[in-house]
Amino acid sequence: MSEHSNAPETERAPADAVRRYYRLVDDGDVGGLIQLFEPTAEYHRPGYDKLTGHDELERFYREERVIESGRHTIRGLVTADREVAVQGEFRGILRDGRKASVEFADFFTVTPAGRFSRRKTFFYTPLV
Repeated sequence: MSEHSNAPETERAPADAVRRYYRLVDDGDVGGLIQLFEPTAEYHRPGYDKLTGHDELERFYREERVIESGRHTIRGLVTADREVAVQGEFRGILRDGRKASVEFADFFTVTPAGRFSRRKTFFYTPLV
């Protein structure tokens, strides 16, 4: 994993919060990962309407997300102030039993309190 940060060593909270997010989602800890988001946070993900707030995020992770289980591997992580960009790979199983393997990019905005106010996800997959 490569990492670059423009922040001093003592200001790694945004990157740490993002790493924690992936650990919690891979462990299936929906309650824990929801607490990483601000109550009014927005999540933008291809194929879904914008998700806003804890209730919509929880419904997504428990009911709508097509992924059953799997593991994220972070290949790169860059921070600039309170913004974190992640490049990685996901491998897992979908709810319909199919295997999934996809590269992704995530962009997080982290508040001074260390919670996400915004997340936007992109997937590397041929569409056009």
